[in-house]
Amino acid sequence: MTQSLFDSSDGREEGSETGGRSRGPQSPLAVRMRPRAVSEIVGQQHALKPGSPLRVLAGEDAGPAGPSSVILWGPPGTGKTTIAHVIARGSTRKFVELSAVTAGVKDVRAVMDQALNDRDLRGVTTVLFLDEIHRFTKAQQDALLPGVENRWVVLVAATTENPSFSVISPLLSRSILVTLQSLNAEDIGGLLDRAVTDERGLQGKVSLSASARRHVVELCGGDARRALTALEAAAAVAYGESESDDGQPVEITEKHTEEAMDRAALRYDRMGDQHYDVISAFIKSIRGSDVDAALHYLARMIEAGEDPRFIARRIVVHASEDVGMADPTALQAAVAAAQAVQLIGMPEARINLAQAVIHLATAPKSNAVVTAIDSAIGDIRSGKSGSVPAHLRDAHYPGAAEHGHGRGYVYPHDVPHAVAQQQYAPDELVGREYYRPTEYGAERPLQKRLGIIRKILGRSSTDR
Repeated sequence: MTQSLFDSSDGREEGSETGGRSRGPQSPLAVRMRPRAVSEIVGQQHALKPGSPLRVLAGEDAGPAGPSSVILWGPPGTGKTTIAHVIARGSTRKFVELSAVTAGVKDVRAVMDQALNDRDLRGVTTVLFLDEIHRFTKAQQDALLPGVENRWVVLVAATTENPSFSVISPLLSRSILVTLQSLNAEDIGGLLDRAVTDERGLQGKVSLSASARRHVVELCGGDARRALTALEAAAAVAYGESESDDGQPVEITEKHTEEAMDRAALRYDRMGDQHYDVISAFIKSIRGSDVDAALHYLARMIEAGEDPRFIARRIVVHASEDVGMADPTALQAAVAAAQAVQLIGMPEARINLAQAVIHLATAPKSNAVVTAIDSAIGDIRSGKSGSVPAHLRDAHYPGAAEHGHGRGYVYPHDVPHAVAQQQYAPDELVGREYYRPTEYGAERPLQKRLGIIRKILGRSSTDR
């Protein structure tokens, strides 16, 4: 297959003076298919509603006069660069792109100086797209402030990390923060369909089988750029293997997408049986202390593009359900992993998820926590609630003493061991024991301590 097979004769955009970089026929498919207007952007509808700041900034809707600045926070491939290009398409706007990886304070100041001249002498507004702003130091971010504050530029800054931790407060306060979300399967599917037929894309010279389409959608992880790159590579594989020259579209099969993406298709439907089967096996492997199987299923879900937040939520649940007080630090590890998913994102957060899984799978196990709360809830639902003992009731409001509220209450810190012998449960539930620690892990010493506490309280262990 030659490079010109999928060339787009009209696949070029105006130059940088009007807000875009070249989209010539040799450009990657993801660049050629970059939306030219808000209406062409897939996903992110929560941020592109009529009257939203992004639409006003792009000139699509009426709004307050004058440019503003925006920080786009979201995973890779969610449209951060695309939105910057759409904003820059106005006839009096110029697009300039800097990468925080390579640019320094000198580069930022040079752009600001040129932007001021362009604005005052030529009436041109500079749209500065700064990728990976979280990599900028405080000094580098400070260099942006004059241009943003005085509106020499429209700053569109992109980051995959939480701006609250990576962007200085003065810059945050002068910008609109927009959180972008990973594209869903419907968004990615529509994008692939458009790329197959569009004149800027593959021009209908190929067709995409249902299984190949599903394969790309599932493995791109909500990343539009990755999906289009995989489609372009699969098209090249399909055309290279085709022996027919009858002018009919060449079909891209699942085999072609497997070869293009250098991995076998994973049989995993995030909305179907595989979703439930794999997460079930994952949970049961943790519960069964098989760390290797648990890591296998974790990797399987990650590679299939499962929402990492869903995985993190299940880990947090099972830190208490299957480990509980046998290792109280398991919940801390699980919550920390869930927070890491939010703050860092994938693919880096896979390491945090793996650490939490290893912690839970290798920890001593106890279901005493879930058994305790479910047993207590069961009593409530069966009508065993009763009245709060008078000495435990609130005695702070006027007239409480007349009803005997708080009378006879013993303050635990005034007695030995800080355990006061008095009735705490309602009459109907005196002696009822919900929490029964096991002999595993940290619950073994807790079992002994709890026995002593219940003895001091005058509780019998026979009525359970």
